[in-house]
Amino acid sequence: MEYNSKDIEKKWQNFWSENQSFEPSDDQTKEKKYILSMFPYPSGRIHMGHVRNYCLGDAFARHFRKSDYNVLHPIGWDSFGMPAENAAIKNKLHPKKWTYENIDYMRDELKALGLSFSETREFATSDELYTKWEQEFIIKMYEEKLLYRKSTIVNWCEECHTVLANEQVEEGCCWRCDNEVEQKEMPGYYVGITKYAQELLDDLDLLKNDWPSKVLTMQENWIGRSEGLEFKFELSHDSKSKLERSFTKYFVFTTRPDTIYGVSYSALAPEHPIVKYMVENNLLPEKKIKAIKDMQKISERDRATQDKEGISLEIDVVHPLTGALIPVWVANFVLSSYGGGAVMAVPAHDQRDFEFAKKYDLPIKQVIVGPEGIIENQTEAYTGEGKLIDSESFTGLPNTKAKKAIIYHFEQNSVGTKQVNFKLRDWGVSRQRYWGAPIPFVHCDDCGLVAEKIENLPIALPEDVEITGEGNPLDLHPTWKHCACPSCGKPALRETDTLDTFVQSSWYFLRYATNPKSWNDVGISESDSDYWMNVDQYIGGIEHAILHLLYARFFTKVLNDLGYTNSREPFKKLLTQGMVLKDGAKMSKSKGNVVDPDLIVEKYGADTARLFMMFAAPPTKELEWNDSAVDGAYRFIKKFYERAANVTQDGLDTFASINHSSLNKEEKEARKKVYEALVKSNEVFTKTYTFNTLIASCMEALNALQAQKNEAVWSEGYYVLTNILEPIIPHASWELSNQLFKLSNFDKKLEIKEEVFTLDAIILAVTVNGKKRCEIEVAPDTSKEEILVLAKKAAAKWLGTSELIKEIVVPNKLVNFVIKG
Repeated sequence: MEYNSKDIEKKWQNFWSENQSFEPSDDQTKEKKYILSMFPYPSGRIHMGHVRNYCLGDAFARHFRKSDYNVLHPIGWDSFGMPAENAAIKNKLHPKKWTYENIDYMRDELKALGLSFSETREFATSDELYTKWEQEFIIKMYEEKLLYRKSTIVNWCEECHTVLANEQVEEGCCWRCDNEVEQKEMPGYYVGITKYAQELLDDLDLLKNDWPSKVLTMQENWIGRSEGLEFKFELSHDSKSKLERSFTKYFVFTTRPDTIYGVSYSALAPEHPIVKYMVENNLLPEKKIKAIKDMQKISERDRATQDKEGISLEIDVVHPLTGALIPVWVANFVLSSYGGGAVMAVPAHDQRDFEFAKKYDLPIKQVIVGPEGIIENQTEAYTGEGKLIDSESFTGLPNTKAKKAIIYHFEQNSVGTKQVNFKLRDWGVSRQRYWGAPIPFVHCDDCGLVAEKIENLPIALPEDVEITGEGNPLDLHPTWKHCACPSCGKPALRETDTLDTFVQSSWYFLRYATNPKSWNDVGISESDSDYWMNVDQYIGGIEHAILHLLYARFFTKVLNDLGYTNSREPFKKLLTQGMVLKDGAKMSKSKGNVVDPDLIVEKYGADTARLFMMFAAPPTKELEWNDSAVDGAYRFIKKFYERAANVTQDGLDTFASINHSSLNKEEKEARKKVYEALVKSNEVFTKTYTFNTLIASCMEALNALQAQKNEAVWSEGYYVLTNILEPIIPHASWELSNQLFKLSNFDKKLEIKEEVFTLDAIILAVTVNGKKRCEIEVAPDTSKEEILVLAKKAAAKWLGTSELIKEIVVPNKLVNFVIKG
């Protein structure tokens, strides 16, 4: 039997497509498995990361399909987004044409890998039918006050007259024209994810057994729940006058109320209302105003990587407990999006505050002492536990108790309250771009912001646009934005912002779960969702551990509350696969280390690419590309395929009735290795995910088969191994199974023959004073007394005439003698 990968793979790919072999059944009484890999962006070509991701998902789908589950294994395209607009600018090609041509090409690439995707459930998120239902969800969220509009700070390029995404800003300049980018306040749409912050945090407990702990920790940190004290800093009399009495106070939040007596300055974010007021009204020297404006131009993300910078605002606040005057600064490390954009600074006990204080020669006052006592000339902040000093009536309290006592004091005196804060911010979903889902709202001079009528959806993108990179194409379009107000009918303007692409990827799994026969009628079928959700196995890169997974969890909860689904969490089990590396670095065009999957498939075949990806490393670990290992994977498949010639008709006729007890040692060993691989297969697909160990077991089984000549054992071995390997090398497995077994071994879950694990003999190590000296072979039912007799005889020369202190028999493992001397 000669292995010809091209002919075999083309044959079976056509067969699967013609027979719709991978479509889920409409029978919702069957036990189901929903297997999903994160869908790709249609960039034009698949890369090795795609290959690994989808081969892993495909292996799960094929395994459970053969185990008689009703399997949903869909694929689609995360097709909106900025890269299409960038390509339009560069290549003078319409984003839609570029996107859908790429989809067609990549679909063929994925098909060439033999991936068992449902063809009827495929969609792109830029399809108008997908946009229609997404816009309905957005309107429902607006009606429930989960979506709102407010002013926000964006990256603005004055030269291009456009808003830039963070990734389009390079060293503070526009990626296209190299003009300096400024921070500009513009209206935008926000989704109230913070309303779900506590539930998102609490429900991580539901996932702790089935999600990687690293991912759970990353989400927990991103949500960032903290308990503390919120209180007001009253401005001093002179400061109120300087601010023309437009402000009298501001609020701060702290998780360290135990350090409040160590406050030596307060710091405001560059965007804080007081700072903006002072700049706009020229209440500071010109040099300081310029410095603050420069600070405001830099995004919060970029500020986080800069050295700490600050400017004195020449105003003071009053310490709420001591009455002392505290100077107020503007500082680049204070975030406007957290705690009101203001902090109390305690440099002795916070490293960030300490570094700032050192730079600007501000006081550092220690108010907590640890075992080492007061630290003279601090070189870093003391953040450990200890007792309070110089803290009035709270002096001497352990700082852990002082936190509660000080909060209680503030509440009793009505000058502060206990608060729970989250680092999580509401999600800004509006983008000033063309290639995205239009936000379904209308601006009316009389009615204000009005949601479009549901019956008018979808609001589709105009196709007659020119993408130049200058301005928002929807805003510049001569007619598209002009419409009638859905409420009063007067002339109005459509919203020209489009939705963040994270919105599309936050509910696509619920769309897949809806039967395509009803896609025109519903966005999400509640009954279908009840059957298919939650996703049983989700696979994707660790880079999506926070935003995508968090937004998908949030959207599922919202859609549950809106009545579209009964699920509260989208993904039961999560597997985060590692990156594919070459020469120790992530594959990328810029590094010149990219391996083209198409060339691997052309040279070796899809099964080789799949086998290498599954065998080279456990799926959660990084995979180092190795050309010789790819060649080795090909040789194994060729060997496995061609050794099938040892399966004879006599063997096929008799393997179902093998009498295990009548077999010789090599035949028994071969059967044992085959069924060990089957046991491992069940473990790998449900618990361990270590496909590399499963493949190694199959290789051992093939070697064991070669060491014996029993035709029935050969046939049984191939009956089992083609089944086990089908999820990994499906084309070769289907061809062999079809030739040998008419695909009958793919119809059901294979039974494990327990008889093969019955041992004729057990090898026991014999140790003297813990040191191995020899081995003995005994029957499994040999008594302890008989074992000791045999062991003493075997170890006689090491025991000698020494006094025997203890005799230990560890069943199925060893015998240990403890002797004197």
